[in-house]
Amino acid sequence: MSVSPNNSEPHEVPQPPLNLDVSMPELTRALLDYESVSGSEQPIADAVHTALSFCPHLHLTRDGDAIIARTEFPPLPGAEGERAEGERTRIILAGHLDTVPLPTVEGSLGTVPATVREEDGHSVLYGRGATDMKGGVAVQLKLAAELTAQDTDYNLTYIFYDNEEVASELSGLARLIRNHGELITDADFGVLLEPTNGTIEGGCNGTMRFFVRTRGLAAHSGRAWRGENAIHALAPALAALASYEPKTISVEGLDYREGLNAVQISGGVAGNVIPDAAAMHVNYRFAPDKTLDEAIAHVREVFAGYELDFVDLSPAARPGLDTPLAASLIEAVGQEPQPKYGWTDVARLSEIGIPAVNFGPGDALLAHTDSEHVSFSQLTRCHADLRAWLLSDRDED
Repeated sequence: MSVSPNNSEPHEVPQPPLNLDVSMPELTRALLDYESVSGSEQPIADAVHTALSFCPHLHLTRDGDAIIARTEFPPLPGAEGERAEGERTRIILAGHLDTVPLPTVEGSLGTVPATVREEDGHSVLYGRGATDMKGGVAVQLKLAAELTAQDTDYNLTYIFYDNEEVASELSGLARLIRNHGELITDADFGVLLEPTNGTIEGGCNGTMRFFVRTRGLAAHSGRAWRGENAIHALAPALAALASYEPKTISVEGLDYREGLNAVQISGGVAGNVIPDAAAMHVNYRFAPDKTLDEAIAHVREVFAGYELDFVDLSPAARPGLDTPLAASLIEAVGQEPQPKYGWTDVARLSEIGIPAVNFGPGDALLAHTDSEHVSFSQLTRCHADLRAWLLSDRDED
């Protein structure tokens, strides 16, 4: 943003076009210089769409501020009887363009434009979205520009989408699945480039939010005996939470930690009125051994007798590691897979029958913080690992 010479209203300086030929850190920094808070992704979506339109091997579909870029490479020829002629295996590489709002702390490093710092001999890139997840988007873009039919035996579907950081009903990926499912559901495997510190994280916990609601009878607090206190009626529900012991559940060799927690309590209208309604907002994170219906049944048992009002329901995803493609990716990365404790869009891919994993640059613990950052080395390593995996059937010169 700049200020005009007469010190009138500030105006936005147009961003230069994205150059997909630059280094991974340079490309990530260019993406960070686009402010793209959820609901305001159009400038970055325009830039991504324009950059990809110069790649003749990609077929683009745009839906609002979400983009699908697909290769349609011809079937592979037989190789002296080792492989019959047939369609190529298709892999999805997906990531969201939006970020949470910019930091409110003055002088924070997680601002637009991005900044580079040297720390312990390493170059580190700071800015909103550096971790979650413009580093991952940069990896997608770089691979999309590089990999042609001469480079890989796979067909590739690159998905860039909006509104991941807000309510699930606004999700750009969900919208793409509804409107252009035929361009997504033919994939055999998926990689979501959410931050994982460069380690594969299988599946994800499911999540749900709901309100435990109580009803009472309003009265003047000077005559409290004439009313029924709805806030007091929440006491047994709070006691159930205080005594609740969340489980750690092993699913396909990965240990997922669950959690059931109150995150907000509301009720009452004035300091001298007995409240006639109260609500406790609860978040349940559940392991992928449960279906959504089973998770709902569990919380109904915990809060038996209470009115539950569900406002967000997102299923878990199983690890997705029991396929040859997952095994080859694990080999390329060279690290032991870990569970994903938070919810990610691998669950949406799992729901439509596509096994998927999380793998991307950046530490997930830094996501949404005012010091979001990612190292140059992790950006280049993540790109190199995925490129090596996708070229695994080829001999590079």
